Amino acid sequence: MSRHPRLLPWPGPAGQPSYLVTDDGDSLLSRLADEWEEIQLGTAEDVLRHSVEMLGDQMAGAGELRFVGHRLCEALRDALRVAESRGGRLSDSADDDSDDSDDSDDSGDSGDSGDSDGSEPVSSPAVTRRASG
Repeated sequence: MSRHPRLLPWPGPAGQPSYLVTDDGDSLLSRLADEWEEIQLGTAEDVLRHSVEMLGDQMAGAGELRFVGHRLCEALRDALRVAESRGGRLSDSADDDSDDSDDSDDSGDSGDSGDSDGSEPVSSPAVTRRASG
């Protein structure tokens, strides 16, 4: 099992944070979360681009600006959740790396004892951007 639960990119039923605890970073739910994060980041880029256009439009009304302000808040909230989740996974990976080096330094041997707990460092998924057209 991973040491720290992964913050998922969607809230729970009551709006609370949702977490995934697994030692399989390629599980169906992990892949779904990775895809959802990419969708959220892509949406944030689209909202930002639209907002810049809207703010440059002297004819934009208060209602339109309020609407775009709400969408910016949603996009920022989602992007911050993705950042928190990925940051947590990066620190898990760093913790695992330092634990591995601490173990080999303390034991004085090459660390090839064969007594592996089966845990793997958790790494963040590769970020791929879809070209918007």
